[in-house]
Amino acid sequence: MESAASPLNTQLVESLIQVIQSLSAPEQALLLDKLLGAVPYPSTPELMHLAEQGGSFDFWHAEPDLYTPQDGEPVIWS
Repeated sequence: MESAASPLNTQLVESLIQVIQSLSAPEQALLLDKLLGAVPYPSTPELMHLAEQGGSFDFWHAEPDLYTPQDGEPVIWS
């Protein structure tokens, strides 16, 4: 990881962007696959665990119960 005191090499980054943009679409796709292929996507159980434990949905605990099982009409599945 880059330390706060290290200067950023913006010229190198700009040069890399120009090279990447000059690649054909298949070459860009291959590059993207090589760059992101090493990072696996989270599995469904991992996403479920994150949703349950991450705290992003904790605000629902403070919401009032607006509906009861007696509200509405039952859905009949055919």
